[in-house]
Amino acid sequence: MEYVYSALILHSLGKEINEEAIANIIKAAGAEPDMARIKALVSALSEIDIEEAIKNAAFAPVAAAPAAQPAVEEKREEEKKEEKKEEEEEKKEEEAIAGLGALFG
Repeated sequence: MEYVYSALILHSLGKEINEEAIANIIKAAGAEPDMARIKALVSALSEIDIEEAIKNAAFAPVAAAPAAQPAVEEKREEEKKEEKKEEEEEKKEEEAIAGLGALFG
């Protein structure tokens, strides 16, 4: 990830994304750069419009947000089911106690 972040830093500063610049950022962060990974990243990014990729990525979390809502609804349904079970158990206990009272009545 640090390699991608380095490329994004260079892009946001309007600098050229090249092997030397990414290696310098990694070194400045206190890590040893892996030149093979850097070369692969620079090669891959040469074919990508970074601005377009950022715009498309910015919309991805918005689409994912509604997916969390069904989980909340499922949890509510489970809670309702548990409440119903508890109420039924209480009712059975009350009926059992009433039945015992009739025996000793």
